[in-house]
Amino acid sequence: MQCIKIFPRKLRGSINIPPSKSLAHRAIIAAGLAKGESIIENIAYSKDILATIHGMKNFGVCINEINKDNNRALDIKGVSRIEIQNSIVDCIESGSTLRFLIPIALLQGDREVTFTGTGKLPQRPLDEYYNIFRNENIFYQNEKGNLPLRVKGKLKPGEFHLKGDISSQFITGLMFALPLLNGDSKIIITSKLESKAYVDLTMDILNKFGIKIENNLYREFYIKGNQSYLARDYKVEGDFSQGAFWLTAGAIGEEISCKNLNINSLQGDKEIINIIKSMGGIIDINHDFIKANPSELKGITIDASEIPDLVPILAVAGSVSNGVTKIINAKRVRIKECDRLHAIACELNKIGGDIEELEDSLIIKGNKKLKGGVVDSWNDHRIAMALAVASIACEEPLIINNSEAVEKSYPNFWEEFTNVGGNIIYDMKIKL
Repeated sequence: MQCIKIFPRKLRGSINIPPSKSLAHRAIIAAGLAKGESIIENIAYSKDILATIHGMKNFGVCINEINKDNNRALDIKGVSRIEIQNSIVDCIESGSTLRFLIPIALLQGDREVTFTGTGKLPQRPLDEYYNIFRNENIFYQNEKGNLPLRVKGKLKPGEFHLKGDISSQFITGLMFALPLLNGDSKIIITSKLESKAYVDLTMDILNKFGIKIENNLYREFYIKGNQSYLARDYKVEGDFSQGAFWLTAGAIGEEISCKNLNINSLQGDKEIINIIKSMGGIIDINHDFIKANPSELKGITIDASEIPDLVPILAVAGSVSNGVTKIINAKRVRIKECDRLHAIACELNKIGGDIEELEDSLIIKGNKKLKGGVVDSWNDHRIAMALAVASIACEEPLIINNSEAVEKSYPNFWEEFTNVGGNIIYDMKIKL
């Protein structure tokens, strides 16, 4: 357990935004299922991405690190048939790794595979898959509903009914596996589909690797069987989920320029640009960077149903804005690495925020200034990074407990924070 102490200071400078974690997961898996050699450029070794790399290696995929154009890249030699090399897949804390790889493990059917995890991952829901297992007579066993999960059996083509308001990750997991089955399949969405952009990312990656899926208004997805993944080279673009922290920091501090962001990206979290603008923020969009300028933000109503990962940093933005910010349709945020609605409300209120927590919403009365004090990341990377940005508006130093949580998605976040003017003391001995 690590603690850091941040002395309030407005940030200013330029950030090279790390590669999209969502796209990296998908590209690594698609390349691993393609017979032949693919080069996946622009990789950051967060814990989540390492979990997916090791998971695919467990399935017989050969993955080696190379250097291309002075950037980290992966040389991936895919397999046309999954062959289990290690029957235990440690997903660490990565929900994407867990939900994406379960259907892939069921392509082979010969060996039992056990999925494990740490942190809150063992408690994150998998009921959508359990329903499929029962319908398809696939063996599964868990520990009172939690990981570790043992599965054995072979996925069969057919109709798959999934709720759309739990997690789009179940849809993505099936989309990876179903094209390889000996027959056509259909995914039927039984409730409103949220996080459509993540499904779009999946279909775009699949298309780039030779897999075709027909989308019927996000209600049904038709998937031809007997398709083949095609090896190709792919460069991962910058991550708007991570860029959101810096764009917000620029709007409430000094100007910050974010490089490596694709303004034409399919990433849903690109919406952070429109949200900051709607709050009165000044955003400059250039060919090779997006810059957030110091702004007087005002409260607005934000629908989080399509952008759940932005909720923590949007709560920070609302807390230092004029007026009231409402973040609505955010119930799914409660089943992330922690209950993010409760966690961000609790921690910001500790340091002078004024947030009312409802079942699926946050009502935030802006204070413009926060007090500072002691907070906790709840072992959640997005809570830790959001609180770091909140320090800009604090009157006294901010101590963040469990600051190492950022390693899940953004290992060099604290280094980047200091590069743009952050003043941090790393102290393992701070008493809370």
